Amino acid sequence: MSARRDQRGAAVVDFVLVLVILVPVFLGVLQVALVLFVRNTLAAAASEGARYAATLDRDPADGAARTRSQIEGALAGRYARDVTAREVTIDGAPAVEVTVHVVVPALGIGGPAVSLDVSGHAIEEQP
Repeated sequence: MSARRDQRGAAVVDFVLVLVILVPVFLGVLQVALVLFVRNTLAAAASEGARYAATLDRDPADGAARTRSQIEGALAGRYARDVTAREVTIDGAPAVEVTVHVVVPALGIGGPAVSLDVSGHAIEEQP
């Protein structure tokens, strides 16, 4: 009978010890997933903007505007602040490169940040 009295409350202690480990791991995985979501969304928007700017009768500024529009539609507008587009050469062919630079919070709102630079490329259409 005394063995049962010694075990009272042990489940609560075990539960707390497991939570101390599992909660930070879960939150860390969630935060990494959010950063990857932002990165993938920015890369898709940059690629779309580059393809748009590479079409006939368009210039890199049109691609940058398209990228900003895509980002503002999918994420917060603050991620669309630093978007640049320029003409480049890829293997001798004229192309457009759209680059997005953002700073994403890595460990919550007040935590350290991760700087991301993503770009999209597209070969320009020739008449």
